[in-house]
Amino acid sequence: MEELLATERFAARKVSWWGRLDSAGAETVAAQLMTLDAVGEEPIELTLSCPGGSLDAALSLVDVVDLLGVPVHAVVLGECAGPPVAVVAVCDRRLAAPHARFRLAEDRVEVHGSPDELAARALDHARSLDALARRVADAAKRSEKDVRADFSSGRYLSAEEARVYGLIDRVGAPTARTTRLVTTQPIGFRPRR
Repeated sequence: MEELLATERFAARKVSWWGRLDSAGAETVAAQLMTLDAVGEEPIELTLSCPGGSLDAALSLVDVVDLLGVPVHAVVLGECAGPPVAVVAVCDRRLAAPHARFRLAEDRVEVHGSPDELAARALDHARSLDALARRVADAAKRSEKDVRADFSSGRYLSAEEARVYGLIDRVGAPTARTTRLVTTQPIGFRPRR
């Protein structure tokens, strides 16, 4: 059943990731996005529920979304926290479920090595955090300084607060319902009648 569902979602140009976004997850999502870009012109729906993730993984997915030749529509369910917030922010259309929540937070890393290696890694990490803040600031139409401060403080946002902040375009209606899984019909939410 799981394989059938994955095949149906892929055929409907829908990609999803549930859980912490690591490099393996980013590779999986990137491969699916690039494949769908190569085989069609319709938008791709990217559903995320990421309670955290690696800075490098998120920035690599931001680059993939930037390079695609088709629009990517993000849907956030549950929580989107840390660097994966940037992936949502750079998508062409951005929707969150009414009870979704966002957390602007820095990726914490643990490194080992000589003092010179640690200094080099710290500088590289700071540059990556700046790149992340820059991308979110551009997408949300906010100052980079304010976004960087929000990531440093670990700011939480409800779905509506994320809309006002500029991370998403709209919050899904609480009256939406799921549609039936049939080969010829996409899975998703539509308003109740």
